[in-house]
Amino acid sequence: MQVRPAAYRTLAAQLRDSIRNGEYADGRQLPTEGQLSASFSVSRQTVRRAMQDLVSEGIIYRVAGRGTYPVAEEDRYVNHFGSVEELMALSLDTECQVVSPLQRKVDVETASRLRLRSDEVFTVALVRLHADTPFCYTSVYLPPRIGQLLADVDELSSRQCSRVTVIGLIDARMNGSITAAEQSISAAGAPSLAARHLGREAGEPLLRIDRLYYDDSDHPVELAVSYFDPEHYSYRVKLRRRSL
Repeated sequence: MQVRPAAYRTLAAQLRDSIRNGEYADGRQLPTEGQLSASFSVSRQTVRRAMQDLVSEGIIYRVAGRGTYPVAEEDRYVNHFGSVEELMALSLDTECQVVSPLQRKVDVETASRLRLRSDEVFTVALVRLHADTPFCYTSVYLPPRIGQLLADVDELSSRQCSRVTVIGLIDARMNGSITAAEQSISAAGAPSLAARHLGREAGEPLLRIDRLYYDDSDHPVELAVSYFDPEHYSYRVKLRRRSL
């Protein structure tokens, strides 16, 4: 007996082909859930599941109150992360522009997350670009001992573009190595600075990713708080089953 593919997969494949064939080129809006449900004689739940798959693939994006749109191939940045090494290799196909140079500041909340005894941290803010398109605004916070290691790094004091990651610089200069990272992902309204540098409106929904990196002594060495523009970014993680 031949098994029929799930309806949502069939619908996702048809929409994927339509997008790749240019049916929704030049930013043309995709049909609504109701329109797709009627056109393909499927339930709204099936349409919703198909759309979720296409969003996760970085093929479409949703704008609250406006609709669903295709992501242009030249604007799409999809990254697959499965290890700390892959996080540090982000500089291979993106550029970094510092918008607030490395400096000391007092930040009680961040110092607590970094397990510091004092309230002083080093911080730098940057925008990451792919094909000259900004897709991520990041605030990086460092313990003073780590910030001092990077105090003479030109790329963190200049507003010119470079191909560096802060965590990569830390790993190259510190004693020991980066061995782990904790990550949390949430939807958040765009803070004013992130919105300005990403060309969005303050409060618009963005993807927020917090990463806390640890050295081989289990000490935090960097907290990175990033806001990603979902119109230009898709995030994927490959999960492997542990061998028994």
